[in-house]
Parts: sequence; C-alpha cells; structure tokens
Amino acid sequence: MTSGTAILVTGMLCAMACALPGTFLILRRMAMMTDAISHAILPGLVFGYWMAGSANLVVGAVGATAAAILTVTVVEALQRTRRVESAEAMGIVFPAMFALGTILISRFFAQVHLDTDAILYGNIEFSAFDRLIWSGRDLGPQSIWVMGVLLVVNIAVLSLLYKELKISTFDPALAQSLGISPVLVHYLLMLLLSVTTVGAFTAVGAILVVALVIVPAATAYLLTERLLHMMIASAVVGALGAIGGYWMAIWMDGSIAGGIVTMLGILFTLALMFSPEQGLIAQRHRAWRNRERFAIDLLVMHLHTHERTEDEYSESSLGHIGAALHWGPDQAMRTIRQAVARGMVVRANGNVVLTDQGRHYVQRLIQIRRLAIER
Repeated sequence: MTSGTAILVTGMLCAMACALPGTFLILRRMAMMTDAISHAILPGLVFGYWMAGSANLVVGAVGATAAAILTVTVVEALQRTRRVESAEAMGIVFPAMFALGTILISRFFAQVHLDTDAILYGNIEFSAFDRLIWSGRDLGPQSIWVMGVLLVVNIAVLSLLYKELKISTFDPALAQSLGISPVLVHYLLMLLLSVTTVGAFTAVGAILVVALVIVPAATAYLLTERLLHMMIASAVVGALGAIGGYWMAIWMDGSIAGGIVTMLGILFTLALMFSPEQGLIAQRHRAWRNRERFAIDLLVMHLHTHERTEDEYSESSLGHIGAALHWGPDQAMRTIRQAVARGMVVRANGNVVLTDQGRHYVQRLIQIRRLAIER
C-alpha cells in the first residue's frame, strides 16, 4: 500500500467512524460535547504516556478515554446542579482540561519534541509510516487498523443499541416507561464517542476531530428526516469529504486534514443551499409559493364575498380588486393570471368571475377556517 493510499484510507475511516455517533449528537443537540471531549483527552493522553514512561499508544489511549469519560461526568454533574446550562458547563470544563494537559506537557515532557501542531491538527500525512508490528510481521499502517476497528465497533454498537438510542433521543419519557434507562444509554453513547475521538486524535488532532464528528452528521440532517438514512448519509458524506479533501490538499500542496474538513464544509454548504426539503433555495421557493397561494385565496374570497351583490361588477373589476386588496397593478394582474391558470377564475367583459371550481375551493377554505375556530 502506497503512502498516499494509506493517508486516503485513514482519512475515510476517521471521517466515517466519527460521523456515525455524531448523528445522535446532532439530534440530541449536544454537538459541542465533541469539542469538550477532544480537548479533555489531552491530559489523559499525557498522563498515560507519563505512567508508561514513553509514548505508548495503548496506555495513552486508556488515559485519554478515562479523561474523556471524566469530562462527560463532570459536565453532567454541573448541569444537574441547575446552576449552569449545558454550554456553560462545557465552556468551564474543557478549557480547564486542555490547560491541564499543556501544564503536564511542560512539566513532564519538556525535553521531548511534542509538536503542538500535531496535537491540534494531527499528523495524518505520516500515518503510512507508523506501522503495526505483530510477532515481527509488518501488518501495515497502524492508523488504518485502529480506525478500521473503531468503525466496525461503532457500527456494531449503534446497530445493537439502535432502538434504545432512537427512543431515548426522541422521547426520554417513553424510554423510561419501557424500562430503558436514558442515562445509561447516554453514557454508553458518550463512551463510544470518547473512544472514537481518542482513536481519531492522532490522525486529525484535537481541533479537526470536532468537524469530523459534527459536519457530516449536520449535512445528513439537511438531506433526510429518517434516522437510519441519516446515519448512512453521514458516513457517505464523511467518506466523500475525505476523498475530496485529500485531492484538494494534494492539488494545493496544503494540509490534508485541513483539506478534508474544508471539503466537508463545502458539502455542508451545498446541502444547506440545495437540500430538497430544508435547503435555503427550497425554503425560499416554498415561501414564494405560499405567498402566491395566499394571494389567490384573498382574491377568490374577495370575489365570493361580493358575488351576487349589487356591487358585484364594480368589485370584480381589475381596478377595484387592486384597491380593495391593497395591491399594485402588477401584483393584481399576476395573481389573476395565476388564478386563471389554476381554473379558479375567468376574465369576462373586463371583470374577474369565479368558476365552479373556484366556488368549491372557497367553500373548502370557509370550512377549514370554521374548524380552526372551533378548535
């Protein structure tokens, strides 16, 4: 496997593994918990290295995971005091944990070259050179094995707990009544997130791992309203972001981790603009259609109100319609043309007259309004 392929595969595995638990964080409105965990693992990682006497990956990962779980526990404890909100609790805890990590680095690893850029942004460019050696055999890049295992674990755990996670996410009270502990499910999700964040830490660092967890899931949230489809879409978006970001970085001769996150940002922007249901363009189109329909409703109700009255012909003329409904000539003509196209009205002898279809439509509007008032 070439170094370029190893980097690309590592990026794809990182993005996909992080995106899956990120789906539930988005739905639970806990996106910034990833930021807290990604910063909090630093002191645990350094403490693990100090206990092992060297940069031992396994011990460091255990320490980092323990620090992440501690952070989640402290944040939850602060929230339960009802003195601080969730965002405030995370804002208190994760800077303190990250500051503690920097103190430990300066105290115990002052003579060791521990690049702060690698901590913040990762070193995915060197993932091909960090090999997994087992019984004297070179099994390939260690990062691929780590993130591959984490991806399989995430898929397995989320599949086994799918029902519990779904119910406790959307209706904690129902979950409690069914014998499901929302607190236990929450901590299992946080444990999964912590382990995934620790695994991705060496590849993309403490800062960019937040984007890998949140951005693909947020993009998928704009594309579908079904949970299973959202999980699949988040993994696909993560993989596409990794592929596109890798080639962007190669083309620009820049940071690969930065390129991946930049591409994920581009994909999110595209979804935000062009999503069929929740995109800005679709929303503006729906708003325009609603204004159009509302104008037609006003027109037909006006004509119905004055139908078969002494002033029917005067009130149904173009000039009187515009004046009565406070429309300019252009808006009046546009609305009348739209109503004619829908078969609601016809133009006859300079006047606008309801059709039978228009009268039935008005009766439905009146019935809907009556039911709304009764409720």
